[in-house]
Amino acid sequence: MNKRGKVFLIGAGPGDPELLTIKAVKALGAADVILIDALVNPAVLEHAQARVRVIEVGKRGGCRSTPQALIERLMMREARAGLVVARVKGGDPCMFGRGGEEVEALTRAGIEVEIINGITAGIAAPTAFGIPVTHREAGPGVIFVTGHTRDGAEPDWRALAATNLSLVIYMGTARARAIAAQLVAGGMTAATPVAVIARASGVDECAELMSLGELESHGLSPSVASPAIIVIGEVVRRQVLPADLTQNHRPVGKLVLVSRRIREMARD
Repeated sequence: MNKRGKVFLIGAGPGDPELLTIKAVKALGAADVILIDALVNPAVLEHAQARVRVIEVGKRGGCRSTPQALIERLMMREARAGLVVARVKGGDPCMFGRGGEEVEALTRAGIEVEIINGITAGIAAPTAFGIPVTHREAGPGVIFVTGHTRDGAEPDWRALAATNLSLVIYMGTARARAIAAQLVAGGMTAATPVAVIARASGVDECAELMSLGELESHGLSPSVASPAIIVIGEVVRRQVLPADLTQNHRPVGKLVLVSRRIREMARD
């Protein structure tokens, strides 16, 4: 009888390999084959067996990417050969990570699949700089939304502006100015604070704080290029002061760009 294969869809978190769950570490150690995304810190491979075969299946915005259909075929081929496959993604597999699509494809093919959740960048990126995504005094909730969709469509930003909820936007840096303009047109005040956090929990993480009006007028600095998370809402005012954060929690060399107005808002 042939050995039955299995696929683990593993969330590796936003970049820091220490944010892996214990369950993810065990699955990596059991894998015969690892399909790893470009945004995953390669240090997670330290938990794999020495004999493991690693296949890079990178996906990055604006760059050449491994086709999704090919990734699914690779998983099916290896699992049908009786191997344990670890498909390792940045963040969480089911938070804008195509995990749902892959589970559907594997299930249709009769292949056993298990999801192992990871810490999504939409939570880890803000908190890396002292920003909670929810706060009892800074809004009744939070919306996680993508700025980039498969068919080129986009969310109804004007409707989102009317919710009075904090927004955490994935894959939105390329259209940040246009998004800001639509939110303002939808009634969100131009003074609403914004934080853009790039490469969260990585060695070169950085953040830029501004108002929504400043984002609309000037866009982002090159330091906060993709991959980045955009946080919009009053929760940004709850940020730990950048000077304190850098001194007490972050090694020297981390870059935090802060507009004077937002710094004053944070002090208040």
